[in-house]
Amino acid sequence: MILLLSTSDTDLLAAQSSGADYRWANPSRVRLADLRALLVEVDLVVVRLLGGRATWPEGLASVLGSGVPTVVLGGESSPDAQLMATSTVPAGIAQEALTYLVEGGPQNLGQLAAFLSDTVLRTGEGFLAPVPMPEVGVRSGASLPAPDGRPRVGVIYYRAHELSGNTAFIDDLVAGLGAAGAQPVPVFCASLRGLDSRDHPVLQLLDGCDALIVTVLAAGGVVPAEASAGGDEGAWSIGALAELDIPIMQGICLTTSRADWALANSMTPMDAAMQVAIPEFDGRIITVPFSFKELGQDGLPRYVADPERVQRLAGIALRQARLCHIPAAEKRIGITLSSYPTKHARVGNAVGLDTPASAVRLLNALAASGVDVGGPVPEDPDVLIHRLIAAGGHDVEWLTEAQLSAAPARVPLADYLSHFEALPEKLQAEIREHWGEPPGSLYIDGTDIVLAGLLLGNVALMIQPPRGFGENPIAIYHDPYLPPSHHYLAAYRWLAATPADGGFGVDAVVHLGKHGTLEWLPGKGLGNSAECAADAVLGDLPLVYPFIVNDPGEGTQAKRRAHAVVVDHLIPPMARADTYGDMAKLEQLLDEYATLAALDPAKIPTVRAQIWELVLSAQLHHDLNADEMPDEDGFDAFVLHLDGYLCEIKDVQIRDGLHILGDAPMGEARVNLVLAILRSTQLFGGSYSVPGLRSVLAGEFDLSEADLLTEPGKPAPVRPELGVVIDGPSATGSDVIDLIEGLARRLVLGMETLGWQREHVSEVVAEVLGRPAPAVEAVVRFAVAVGGPRLAATTDEIDRTVGALDGRFVPPGPSGSPTRGLVSVLPTGRNFYSVDPKAIPTRNAYDVGVALADSLIARHLADTGQYPASVGLTVWGTSAMRTQGDDIA
Repeated sequence: MILLLSTSDTDLLAAQSSGADYRWANPSRVRLADLRALLVEVDLVVVRLLGGRATWPEGLASVLGSGVPTVVLGGESSPDAQLMATSTVPAGIAQEALTYLVEGGPQNLGQLAAFLSDTVLRTGEGFLAPVPMPEVGVRSGASLPAPDGRPRVGVIYYRAHELSGNTAFIDDLVAGLGAAGAQPVPVFCASLRGLDSRDHPVLQLLDGCDALIVTVLAAGGVVPAEASAGGDEGAWSIGALAELDIPIMQGICLTTSRADWALANSMTPMDAAMQVAIPEFDGRIITVPFSFKELGQDGLPRYVADPERVQRLAGIALRQARLCHIPAAEKRIGITLSSYPTKHARVGNAVGLDTPASAVRLLNALAASGVDVGGPVPEDPDVLIHRLIAAGGHDVEWLTEAQLSAAPARVPLADYLSHFEALPEKLQAEIREHWGEPPGSLYIDGTDIVLAGLLLGNVALMIQPPRGFGENPIAIYHDPYLPPSHHYLAAYRWLAATPADGGFGVDAVVHLGKHGTLEWLPGKGLGNSAECAADAVLGDLPLVYPFIVNDPGEGTQAKRRAHAVVVDHLIPPMARADTYGDMAKLEQLLDEYATLAALDPAKIPTVRAQIWELVLSAQLHHDLNADEMPDEDGFDAFVLHLDGYLCEIKDVQIRDGLHILGDAPMGEARVNLVLAILRSTQLFGGSYSVPGLRSVLAGEFDLSEADLLTEPGKPAPVRPELGVVIDGPSATGSDVIDLIEGLARRLVLGMETLGWQREHVSEVVAEVLGRPAPAVEAVVRFAVAVGGPRLAATTDEIDRTVGALDGRFVPPGPSGSPTRGLVSVLPTGRNFYSVDPKAIPTRNAYDVGVALADSLIARHLADTGQYPASVGLTVWGTSAMRTQGDDIA
């Protein structure tokens, strides 16, 4: 008898079906105490471990110590030399045994037993060589189905499942797709890596598909950390798979049982990584768990599909696949705008995005693609929003009975009840408990539920329904326990239902900007069930979500809880805060104070009084922890503190307006944004090869930007040559930072004036600095070669949004803030992924974290005279994603 101990359940299933004399077990499920019983009456052991010896060190040691001849192999197709060397049989036998297992299937597992019996146990039975099994093929060896007019959905699953017969879950999915109205194309393969050409057999089989459901691991690479923001952009590529230009969905196959999943709030960390986070690097749409590992009576696990989740996955896939078939003139689109809180003044509120202007831009793009938008689109975004508000809205202080009765978008109670009563009983009960019996009490006209929106031809422009009402609507915006109201459910029901069923019948929904409320509805954090409110509300509808690129933490919620295709958009225009009003006057007085201290000390008391008066006027004494005017001996230290405070305030980067979807920054906006981007050291291509522009400019004058910023109120080193190229005070570190910022602006303005042409870099640098400066030129050339073209490609945001509505692939890209040295998050218009935890913190984030920790300790030491005994820190996952790990560092 041969004992097969493999971490691959497909090996065990093939062994069971082979008819050979095997005993089998998975090391991950074997207790050491039970191992001795497994070894009883065994003549030979084969151990196959995915992950190396460290995955089962004690168990492997026990097997090797048993004295039974043992073959030890790795779980990959290539040999694991370290594991194989521990085998107690000749190396050639171990190598050949791996070949049998790699080829797989019951036939080869049967011949593996014969091979080992003959070569190790000397039974003389005879054996056949390993039989090469197909690397790629259609389910059950069938021929590729010819197109039959239905949307074609490819289903990609593992070759190992095909060979071991563990395919019932795929058969159920194929049946579900057929029942939904799609033509399934089930294809198996060993891996999706290395699809470099459309001639690859896998891609040839998938050619002509309108959408894909993938259950195979990510195609782009092995180490996601290398492709995180700032990493090597070539480290992750899905190759020619992207050239199919169709939606790719992740069909989630959990390694837990359905019962365990039903009770859990999320997925296991391993499943979350392998089935969600890493596939996002491929640009896959995250759907729902449809298959679970269940132990059979023989003790072997098999994937078993859940019929209801199969139906949901099939519905999502069919909707995505249909998008490319619907003529533009017949396509119906829903556009939702946030309203937070539910006031007319907040309609279209989104972080960093001018949603009214973006809605106009999107409507024009849809019209250009052939979608009926009901006539000319208003040129003035305010006109569009005022029309939307005049049609009703959700602001109960202004909503009139006349608006309710005239609203065209409405759901009769009978239609709503047919939808509501089909929901899981648990969700129905929760909604009734919070909102009463249908149709509820607000936004009702008779028994009709009234929705806020405009009907523009085949486009419904909607205000997203409020999550709830009451004394504090803001507090319930993210409430994880509050179920959606009847009104909320009815709105998405109306969007999804066909006109024949009383709805508008959209083919897809676009939610404009960060962020809506759908993805924050109660339910599982990951891996939706039918009882999850987001799943019940959105159903199968495709969701396209333009979302600001620097907040992957919250955007990821929409990707994972609402199967959203994110189209990331640029951050708003940025500018240096500078000073104005009383603060600008304070700066002038501080310069005057420094001059008088050297030339006319008698006037200092007068200036001190003026400084303190302005500090009180601007209410800065609270920030400076100074309740009373310092005395004569302490005023110089106060001035030092005040100068540093003003430097920090004016050097902060602030928003200077809002971004418009698809609008590439030009002129002053581009100058300010490029300056903001170039301020940080650039993490690009996996290395910190490009220093910050201000840092390298400071170095040209033998200065350190970091030192100047650390103590900005202190006297600065005297650099007469700096005064030659730019005028201005230079007494303190703050003054010198202003001068360096001025030089940086002159450089960027010069390049903007000359059209960002590489051949002008040396000329501009020499004109600004009065001499050649190779280090400065290198940073500016980086801006020309990398930053400029990427900003120009911001127009992709609109094209990719419209493309997603046409059933096209939105390529993946990293996320984060381009002003934190992460220019690789540009160009926008991509389906951003979040981060690989192994890439956190980045070097920039580490430097920031060290500075934060040092300042915290220094502040405590200054306030108490002692070092802190302990420090408590709350780390938020969303902020860690956004900053690339400041808090962790």
